[in-house]
Amino acid sequence: MTASLPDIANLIGRLPLFSSMSVEEVGRIAAGAREVRAAKGDILFHKGDPNHGFHLLLSGQIKLAFTSAQGNEKVVEIIQPGQTFGEAIMFMDTPYIVYAQALADAQMIHIAKATVFAELDRDPKLARKMLASMAVRLHQLMADLEANSLHSGKERIITYLLRELPASTAPGQTATVSLSTTKGIVASRLNLTQEHFSRILHELVEEGLIVVRGRQIEIPDLARLSDYRP
Repeated sequence: MTASLPDIANLIGRLPLFSSMSVEEVGRIAAGAREVRAAKGDILFHKGDPNHGFHLLLSGQIKLAFTSAQGNEKVVEIIQPGQTFGEAIMFMDTPYIVYAQALADAQMIHIAKATVFAELDRDPKLARKMLASMAVRLHQLMADLEANSLHSGKERIITYLLRELPASTAPGQTATVSLSTTKGIVASRLNLTQEHFSRILHELVEEGLIVVRGRQIEIPDLARLSDYRP
């Protein structure tokens, strides 16, 4: 389904960045936005491409990553529906420092930089909200960096599984985590090789902490996994 201008305005108005704006203000932002679709595997932008705005993901998944000098891929973030990406680079007025690839068929709204900057000129308070939103994203990335630097591979995987639990999961319950993408991409996100990731999963299975069924990871005793110390 193609998003109409009212649909785009409605979606943009729900974003924390723009939730305090009037209908007229959101309408101006929406007028400078467009729908973007990408098939699984498509590259939205490459490292070094100019930035012309930021994206709101409506459906699918987007991988943000870069390739090391040795040719290895490092996944920086996996964008889920409802999340935005590209705001920081938009304000820095520099080329993209990562590339973006669709992990599944994706539908997005691209919000033009010129439109956002024009609205910021009209209402400087909008900048504060956008800075707050980017600060939250930076805090999460810093927390991930700390975890990847200071915690063991097993601790990283356990933390990831607990973070991916459905919101309705209660302590002490049996739970199931559905990996939203391939194990290789999850491993890269956790700064692990795929082989190391698989080996740790096998160790957790042997200890009775998880049961792996493809991308479904069952946790028989959530409290035991939460209290586990490698």
